[in-house]
Amino acid sequence: MELPEEIQKLTYSQGIAQLEQIVSAMQQPDCDIDRLAEYTTRALQLMQHCRAKLTATEEQITQALSQISTTL
Repeated sequence: MELPEEIQKLTYSQGIAQLEQIVSAMQQPDCDIDRLAEYTTRALQLMQHCRAKLTATEEQITQALSQISTTL
């Protein structure tokens, strides 16, 4: 699924902050039931984005550690 450009531009921290806001809104007793689908879709997109950021960071760290170990 292609993520909206606005989500792709977010940092990991910004994505997590938005996820926290969505969870908080969904936990409120007066949560607008008509917005649940919107909240859920947005949360899924943010989770995909954050997971991709974590994966990319893990790969970069693994490469860096590999380079360090070959130079020692």
